Amino acid sequence: MRAGLIYNPLGGQFRKRDPDIRRVLAEMTGITQIEAKDLSEFDQAVSQLLAEDIEWLIIIGGDGTLQGVINCLFAQRSVEKWPLLTIVPGGTTNMIALDLGMHGKPEQVLTQVKQSLHQSSQPTLVSRPVLRIEQAGVKNVYGMLFGLGLIARGVRFSQSQVKQLGMTGNIFTIIIVLRSVIGTFLGRPQAEWAPVQISRANGKGTMQVETYTFALVSALERLLLGIRPYWGRESAPLHTTFVRQNSKNFWTRIWLLIVGRGHGLKKADGYESYNTHSLEIWLDDEYIVDGELFHASSQQGPLRISADGPLLFRVL
Repeated sequence: MRAGLIYNPLGGQFRKRDPDIRRVLAEMTGITQIEAKDLSEFDQAVSQLLAEDIEWLIIIGGDGTLQGVINCLFAQRSVEKWPLLTIVPGGTTNMIALDLGMHGKPEQVLTQVKQSLHQSSQPTLVSRPVLRIEQAGVKNVYGMLFGLGLIARGVRFSQSQVKQLGMTGNIFTIIIVLRSVIGTFLGRPQAEWAPVQISRANGKGTMQVETYTFALVSALERLLLGIRPYWGRESAPLHTTFVRQNSKNFWTRIWLLIVGRGHGLKKADGYESYNTHSLEIWLDDEYIVDGELFHASSQQGPLRISADGPLLFRVL
């Protein structure tokens, strides 16, 4: 299988384990390896590897690196013509890699990849949908997790302060979760931890404006720390959860979300979760896709989130 590799040396785990990762890379002869650190370099790397007609694309980095590479792939080729993808967890949180079952230190996973390059056995594939986020006048964004409210505030906080400490993995995640919870308790009326106002069409076709502590749309089965904060039963690829501001008994029920036991929560109490193929929302606020911050303006119409793909990942 013709393979190519893109690696981001700025990823949290890559920086911590740079010598070990580069040692394994040096042993992977006969495969094109490209260093890329931002969207422009991701685009150039993807163009080069697609021109080489690779069948397997190995990506060493975190959620943001994978999100950048996926967006470049969508810009250059229809999804059915993509190579198989493998993500080696070289970032700070590596939520997507963990959801796919790619556990272990990056050099260990990369060693497994190196061994697989010379094996002819049938690969193990995992399929995941991907979010397509569209708004008029804005380039489409693709990713695996869309978040609003405290989710986006937590990401902004992590990028501005915690990331500078060099923390990665579960410790990093726990700090962000705790700061988000503290922000909920102490943050109002602090603007940096404010809830998000969202307009949605209700069942009668009229617009309804609500204020939410947080909201998310996910193509993944599990998020950070293995939590599954959605409980919809509809047969559809995207998981959505909305938690309204001042929802009933938030401080006791938020733990049900964290441990994946939200099935008893009620929409009337401010907790809503369902599966869908697409949804439209209106907002004037920041949002995140796989840890990357974006901004939506209602003046450009609704933000539409739809299922695309699916993407095929080769897992080891």
